Amino acid sequence: MTNKQAPIGVYDSGVGGLSVLQAIHAQLPSENTIYFADQAKVPYGERPLEEVRQLAESVTRRLMQEGAKLIVIACNTASAAALKHLRALHPDFPFVGMEPAVKPAAEQTLSGKVSVLATPSTFHGELYASVVERFARDVKVYQATCPGLVRQIEKGFLETPKTRRILEEALKPMLLEGVDTLVMGCTHFPFVIPLIRKIAGEEVRVIDPAPAVARQVGRVLEAWNLLNPSGTLGKATFFTSGDPKKLQSILPRLIGIEAEVFKA
Repeated sequence: MTNKQAPIGVYDSGVGGLSVLQAIHAQLPSENTIYFADQAKVPYGERPLEEVRQLAESVTRRLMQEGAKLIVIACNTASAAALKHLRALHPDFPFVGMEPAVKPAAEQTLSGKVSVLATPSTFHGELYASVVERFARDVKVYQATCPGLVRQIEKGFLETPKTRRILEEALKPMLLEGVDTLVMGCTHFPFVIPLIRKIAGEEVRVIDPAPAVARQVGRVLEAWNLLNPSGTLGKATFFTSGDPKKLQSILPRLIGIEAEVFKA
């Protein structure tokens, strides 16, 4: 029987999944977490889906070895490439993944024009095509890959001139077309929402899926009878396949946590 105090594993190619981790901590403060950033391989968005699938499989095995009771694939690219595969591989283990929040965008748009900001691999995956097919038949969906943005966020460059230029090149043509709702289809992108709001204006809706994912984690834990009953504040542990010092230095800036980061 799984220990209810075992940690939730949260996995991303880099720092993007920290936006999901933060939402999980807010929603489920008693839960312990292990965060795994595969920064030696970031960004995933430019890699073939088959390669991403293999990387996700490897990290999943590692998180299971660390005792995770549930794994959140807090990466849109890895969810698109590997979530279905991982569930088939481990049918008796709970997973929660990311899918672009096209449904709420389609429900909330007034202009009938929405945009998804994501990486190329997310757009190429079956998951994205399925979500658009199911929920966005009556709206026009624009896509932007924001080349270079993930790398900027990995470095903590959230409001630099280069970051602004990348976002302006992606957003301005779509805003001129009348897009009024923007979907963060990559877990890195919520960290630049303040800059997006400055460029797009406050009247444009920006949808961050992280709180909805955290609520889904709570529902899955409850369904599997895995909620931590302790009532004390959970502990967060951090691993990276990249440089631990770099991740350690950026944690306070991104999510306000100071913690040791271990080499994976």
